[in-house]
Amino acid sequence: MGIFRSCFSFITGSVFGVYLAQNYNVPNIRKLTNTGLVVAKHVEENYRKPKKDDPQ
Repeated sequence: MGIFRSCFSFITGSVFGVYLAQNYNVPNIRKLTNTGLVVAKHVEENYRKPKKDDPQ
């Protein structure tokens, strides 16, 4: 009974996650994260202050 009791929330969450993924249009988190990183990199490159020339 101890193993089932300690893993109950994990098992319930897994079953609920599978149900949601099969029956609803859940976004792909990895693709969403990669898109966000590409946009952040693009914004950083465009709005970065120019480097000062070294007087040496």
